[in-house]
Amino acid sequence: MADETYTMLFPEILTKVKNGNTKGRRVKLLQQYDCEALRMVIKSSFDPNIVWLLPKGEVPYVKNEAPAGTEHTSLRLEAKRLYNFIKGGNDKLAQFKREDMFIQMLEGLHESEAELLIVAKDKRLHQVYSGLSDGVVKEAFGWNDNYIRI
Repeated sequence: MADETYTMLFPEILTKVKNGNTKGRRVKLLQQYDCEALRMVIKSSFDPNIVWLLPKGEVPYVKNEAPAGTEHTSLRLEAKRLYNFIKGGNDKLAQFKREDMFIQMLEGLHESEAELLIVAKDKRLHQVYSGLSDGVVKEAFGWNDNYIRI
């Protein structure tokens, strides 16, 4: 019997989307698992107007090796803090502090969610999760070309 209290991690959701065999199926999966935090992470990767204030590439952090579901936090909870890493969100924050906060966030996440966030930061979600295209996310979330709900 499946644990009905288990909440899927974002990489699990996006892997399901990636494995969807049609655009319609991918859209439905994103709508099924839609939440504000998932939209924030996806938008941060797709919207060209969102500029991450962090260096591109790998991040020097210690991976959280806790089993899925037992980690300290999740992207579902941490997404509300992403403004600290985005231009216009918390521009007065010192760069060294911003990078330290990002590393701390990554270290609290399950390893797969930390990797997903790094990929989103580098605007490469669509490369890692093929099938997660501009058209799919816009249709799923009702976004216009400016990634705003219509």
